[in-house]
Amino acid sequence: MDQEIRESIQAWSEVPWDELDLDADEDPRQLFGLDELSFGTRNGLWPIASTDRGETIFLIAATSVPRLLVSYDETWAEHRMSFAEWLYRYLIGEDMTGPNSAAFYPGPVQMRHLPMSADERPEPWYGPDRGM
Repeated sequence: MDQEIRESIQAWSEVPWDELDLDADEDPRQLFGLDELSFGTRNGLWPIASTDRGETIFLIAATSVPRLLVSYDETWAEHRMSFAEWLYRYLIGEDMTGPNSAAFYPGPVQMRHLPMSADERPEPWYGPDRGM
């Protein structure tokens, strides 16, 4: 996971933000009042999670109140809440990555124990019915 975060920070840092012809509603600097856009720095954005649909969730590290930014296909959404609350609301199917973005997976969730040896092939098992 550590390596994945570093690679994500590197990839986002290489985006030429000043050279992109972004509309005001596509530029995270203008949308969220950021003086500059940096990733993985003390005052920058930290990619803390991504979804199977391609959204990336960033934590703004410089704020005292939890502030999350979600990026998906040139759109951005802001949420002033903890990541735990955001994740819960995402999982129950609320619009947490932008307008009309809800996706609900009724479950049950398939899980798999990590293998303990090179020869082990763990069988999947399922969590409880989500009942939602």
